[in-house]
Amino acid sequence: MTAWRLDHGGALIDRDQPLRWRWGNREMHGFAGDTVASALLANDALLSGRSFKYHRPRGLLGAGLEEPNVLVQLGRGAHTVPNLKATAVLLEEGLRANPVNCWPSPQFDLLAINGLFKPFLPAAFYYKTFKWPDWHLFEPLIRRAAGLGKAPDGPDPDSYEHAHDTCDVLVIGGGRAGLSEALRLARQGRDVVIAEHEPFWGGHRKGATEHEDAAINTLVAELARLGNVRMWLRTLVFGAYDHGAFGLSQNLSDRSKGAPRERLIQLRCGEAVLASGAIERPLLFANNDLPGIMLASAGEAFLARQAVVPGRQIGFAVNNDAGWCSALAFMRRGVPPVFIADSRPDPEGEAIEELRRAGVSILQGTRIETASGGRRLRGVRARGSGGASDLACDALLVSGGFNPVVNLHSQGAGQLLWRDDLTTFVPRAGSGGLRAVGRAAGNGLPLVPPIVVPNPHGKASGSVWVDYQNDVTMRDVALAASESFSAVEHLKRYTTLGMATDQGKTSNINGLAVMGQLTGRAPAEVGTTRFRPPYEPVTVGAFAGDVRGERLDMIQRLPAHERHIALGAHMMEYGAYMRPAAYLTRGETLDQAIIREVGAVRRAVGLFDASPLGKIEVHGPDAAAFMDRCCVGTMSTLPTGRCRYTLFAAETGIIIDDGVCVRRPDGSFILGTSSGGRQRVLAQLEEYLQCEWPDLAVALIDVSDQWAVLTIAGPDARAMLAASDIAIDLSPEALPHLGYSEGIFAGSPIRVSRVSYTGELSFELACPADLTDALATHLLEKGAGAGIVPFGIEALDVMRIEKGFLHVGNETDGTTMPQDIGFASALTRKRSDFIGRRGALMPVGSAEGRKQLVGLASSDGRKLPVGAHVRLASGSGSDGWVSSSVFSPTLGRAHALAMITDGQTRIGETVTLWDLGPDNRGRTYPARLVEPCAFDPTGERMRDAT
Repeated sequence: MTAWRLDHGGALIDRDQPLRWRWGNREMHGFAGDTVASALLANDALLSGRSFKYHRPRGLLGAGLEEPNVLVQLGRGAHTVPNLKATAVLLEEGLRANPVNCWPSPQFDLLAINGLFKPFLPAAFYYKTFKWPDWHLFEPLIRRAAGLGKAPDGPDPDSYEHAHDTCDVLVIGGGRAGLSEALRLARQGRDVVIAEHEPFWGGHRKGATEHEDAAINTLVAELARLGNVRMWLRTLVFGAYDHGAFGLSQNLSDRSKGAPRERLIQLRCGEAVLASGAIERPLLFANNDLPGIMLASAGEAFLARQAVVPGRQIGFAVNNDAGWCSALAFMRRGVPPVFIADSRPDPEGEAIEELRRAGVSILQGTRIETASGGRRLRGVRARGSGGASDLACDALLVSGGFNPVVNLHSQGAGQLLWRDDLTTFVPRAGSGGLRAVGRAAGNGLPLVPPIVVPNPHGKASGSVWVDYQNDVTMRDVALAASESFSAVEHLKRYTTLGMATDQGKTSNINGLAVMGQLTGRAPAEVGTTRFRPPYEPVTVGAFAGDVRGERLDMIQRLPAHERHIALGAHMMEYGAYMRPAAYLTRGETLDQAIIREVGAVRRAVGLFDASPLGKIEVHGPDAAAFMDRCCVGTMSTLPTGRCRYTLFAAETGIIIDDGVCVRRPDGSFILGTSSGGRQRVLAQLEEYLQCEWPDLAVALIDVSDQWAVLTIAGPDARAMLAASDIAIDLSPEALPHLGYSEGIFAGSPIRVSRVSYTGELSFELACPADLTDALATHLLEKGAGAGIVPFGIEALDVMRIEKGFLHVGNETDGTTMPQDIGFASALTRKRSDFIGRRGALMPVGSAEGRKQLVGLASSDGRKLPVGAHVRLASGSGSDGWVSSSVFSPTLGRAHALAMITDGQTRIGETVTLWDLGPDNRGRTYPARLVEPCAFDPTGERMRDAT
């Protein structure tokens, strides 16, 4: 047995509460206060993980969030959580944890065979290897091999919540420096929040000595008595954002049953204090990743907190005084080191003298060259002034200096300053939104000589590990430098140095030192990558909160939903709404219902619920000028009481939506949008009004949910409405095609527009949403004699395709401009500027080869599949595609709309379409390019003046 637990001590464990838990298939024991990491060590599970790329044996390196090696899969089934750091998981009775990235176990991992191919799998080999003959040939295998843990296989049974909070000062970190600063600020009367990710206060010194613990307990007690201090344990500050905003993840898993598992807090504060401490740095030598090699601070933490010792023969390799203090802590607890190797020639200090007096073997001016062993450390080779020597040890605790945790400072736009005496970056005072104190500011850190970098081109450089989690060696860094990826951001992406759940906590500075050695630059000149949130992984569940399941993308109901159900509506999800696809009678199929509804509208009259359409009111003396700038068409010339169809474009000239604009009698506008484009258009209008044209006196009011819309369409629509109780003049003179009027029904206002999406005489009736059911009932009763039928979206779609009307999203994509769908003249006629004009009139907009809207007539009577591609004359490649297609009961044949290369100049041409088909065998379809409008091309029916 190598690692073991002392029979006394351990500041955090309760020996009166033994716990049983499972590690894979092995039952283990521990105590309350253990972490999975300390319990693994206590059970001598030194080999407890495998590396990501080469599946090398790995053990614990750190004792906190810096741990890169031992990731665990907690629980199973729907309750499982992948990739948690063993050092951050508290032990519980019955806990089940499994190692990740190994099979069948860490002791015997079949994928360790990857190590044999290590010379052929250097950094970025995937960029060069998987291009030929085709990436898709390798993709399935790579995707199976990628990743670490396994995602849950069912819905998450836990709950999460979001909270918003404010304070005067946020103190990040609950060590001595953070507690002291929080107390000082609280005594000034400030409202203070102090957040600590560990389940205890005291930081790295917790359990170090009785005196330290007593001082920490005194600080905690004083703070707890103050009413203006909130103390949050197990709360990770993972992100710093603009204007004093911070993201915090609070672990609540140890609370009462039924409570949320995590709480995501969005906190705003007037001041933030960074007391996040510092992370110890490993040393660079061959095979420095063997199980049993650990940071000295981590070994000391396990010893002080859980009384766990990582080995029987413990050696130390250090280059600073903190490493000697850790060695002294072991000796004082009855575990004297077998040797201490210090790379400095003449180290001095009280700890050194005490260890020397105790007879510990001290090797000055000596550094480790290589470690030996397989699945665990067996010894090291050291080199000093007297030459090389082999030293036996089963654990090696290393200390290469400390890196202040500057991630949040950098996220808050703070600058970093290189300290030669500490060999690391520290926060530059006065920059960013955080003020650093304690070890996070570099205070109290030991002086460290320059990082010793072994020969980057030497034979052993391929076994000197810089980034443990991502299997990055010195040779990988050298390869990046030789291929001109020496910029720090390029280095990161080329080698994966500092990625994954580790984010470079223990590897970044060493990586910079190696790149500096290779390129003749100091680490400060190499620079650092831009730290991004989250500092530590946060579960997807915490980010989602209660926005999941039905709440993830909540389906809205129409105001008259129950009425539709009573009418036999077959409800389907269309965008954000449940809407009637069709109204089925007894024994009727969906296709039969669609044909019946289309026929009813074409012959008599139908009722359609168009309530989800966007309705944005535009008020103010500059409303007309604003509308001209927002719409492709000219709206300032629109007379009151009239409607006009228009398009909306992005700055690039790409169509983002379409709609009908109305000018009301008072001069204001109602800007109509499609059901799916409402938020997109509104966001663009608000942005331009607030950021580009704040001088315009305009107010936008989104009334989409306040007003419902019922459409009456068909040859008998006017007669039917005339018989209703709606008080409005429906005559052709008072309400012509594209006319608008306002009336009264049941004492409430009604807005009526003469616009048509079916190609028939049509009236859109907008009423207050709470009046929808009453109005629909009334219209159905008054229209019963005329044979009125309710019709759904599918019938509407058939009729709009027969008419060749555009549907944004079907007949448009991320390249479609107004001229591609017949709006070229509108672009050239309009002289004033508008959003998208410059983009649409650029040469690319009039270049040959653009996809343009046309109709397609099937040459053999078969319905043309949506998505089928027109083959190029050469026989390969696409000349366009079918965007919408139906079998028209009105025309008695198939009709489709398509986006075809230069289609508007090719009307009458015969083409061949190809579609993969449901059996993946591929089919061809002959067709002819025709005008998009196949029904009533002159528009007489919808302009009906009788």
